[in-house]
Amino acid sequence: MAGLPLRLFNTLGRELQQFVPLEAGRVHIYTCGPTVYAYQHIGNLRAYVFADTLRRVLEWKGYEVTHVVNITDVGHLTSDMDEGEDKLELASREEARSVWDIAAHYTGAFLDDVAKLRVLPPAAWAKATDHIHEMVEFARVLEAKAYAYKIPAGLYFDTAKVRDYGKLALLDLAGLQEGARVAPTPGKQNASDFALWRASPADATRLMEWESPWGPGAPGWHLECSAMSMKCLGERFDIHTGGVDHIPVHHTNEIAQSEAYLGGPWVPFWLHNEFINLRQAKMSKSRGGTLLLSDLEQQGFHPLSYRCFLLASHYRNQTEFTWRGLEGARVAQRRLLERLAERSARATGPLTHEQAADRLDGPGRAHLERLDEAISNDLNTPQALALLAQASRSPELGAEGLRTLAGAFEAILAIGLLDLMPQDVEPPVRELLLAPAEVDQLLGERDDARRQVDFTTADAIRRMLERLGVEVRDTPGGTIWKLRTAVTARKASEGDAQ
Repeated sequence: MAGLPLRLFNTLGRELQQFVPLEAGRVHIYTCGPTVYAYQHIGNLRAYVFADTLRRVLEWKGYEVTHVVNITDVGHLTSDMDEGEDKLELASREEARSVWDIAAHYTGAFLDDVAKLRVLPPAAWAKATDHIHEMVEFARVLEAKAYAYKIPAGLYFDTAKVRDYGKLALLDLAGLQEGARVAPTPGKQNASDFALWRASPADATRLMEWESPWGPGAPGWHLECSAMSMKCLGERFDIHTGGVDHIPVHHTNEIAQSEAYLGGPWVPFWLHNEFINLRQAKMSKSRGGTLLLSDLEQQGFHPLSYRCFLLASHYRNQTEFTWRGLEGARVAQRRLLERLAERSARATGPLTHEQAADRLDGPGRAHLERLDEAISNDLNTPQALALLAQASRSPELGAEGLRTLAGAFEAILAIGLLDLMPQDVEPPVRELLLAPAEVDQLLGERDDARRQVDFTTADAIRRMLERLGVEVRDTPGGTIWKLRTAVTARKASEGDAQ
């Protein structure tokens, strides 16, 4: 494939490994998708931007990629440890709508969000409720191989039969004690055993249930992903992705049941993204304390500015979301778009590594090689963004060379280098009680404070101006400022402004 070998951090082994596909030139990826019982908050969306970036890098290097993302519309309980209610059934009662309406509504909202973030559509959105037959047949095989046993609660997987159970999460099975966090399930043989099929209560009918050899009920969450991924991608495929929260239970159990089913190794590469920490962000209490992509839009942020925010941090780093951090990503994005527009160098189309290399020589080729080096090192998108900023300022690159590089960067980053103009990522116009003369006066006071080494006052003035929509930049030639929003002077200040 084009460029340097791709090295990825494999959670299965906890090390950087050179990626080699099972089939030359082709890559098959499965991503654990959303449970569609509620809106996906901005932290949830990181997993899909990460998986999309991985796919884009592989395609950029010349691989043919088949990507599948599941939609969990049944089976995910309120506790990942096979306890509690199905999240869809709980949401159905709380919102007084059918489970099917709940699933359809929140699936639609999720698809809208990832489209706004320029996440490429996968080969399939695999819905759990469309694959019940495959799940039942998968569980049948496990039972026939004596990896499963039936109890009143349903059909359970016997983890004691798997010698290396917990290898992904490095679990200490001897330290697991059922009952420390949840009540034990009657008949369950080991604390780590998990449900393949959850039997419906004898005295009740679930809102979502199907017939099975073990009686009416619903599939276990872990069973769903194993059955659907094998149906869509084949029994063995290259990469499985998800959030770090999937490691200790969901992905651990997927590996155990899948390798028992196959009688040998399953997926060689497991990639996981870290959390976005939302503690410092003000939450919308009407939405259960979550922050949605639509909330960012209501505050005037383009969805691709949030994509820039995500890419500015490595996918394996836990990242703190702050409004200031998002504003910083927006400003960096806008300045980049400005430089490309000023140099008539906006990308005319996304370009693979090979396509860009054929069009570049000299300085342009050197920039492309640095991009390849960064992205081949476990998808180092923060470095890729820094390299793009450097290239946009490079005097040695002509407009055509920069256009070509922009196309190569856009193929990986998808931040709007093809179609966005600087004004597209500006916040909406609003009225401010400030006149241009007052901005100059405040900046004069800030300069005086800086000369007197009173940086507390200087910083306070700058922060106040930023809150009012005034962007302040200190340059070798002095302080300059730019309005991010339209400014309407107060009538009382009109005379002073003149």
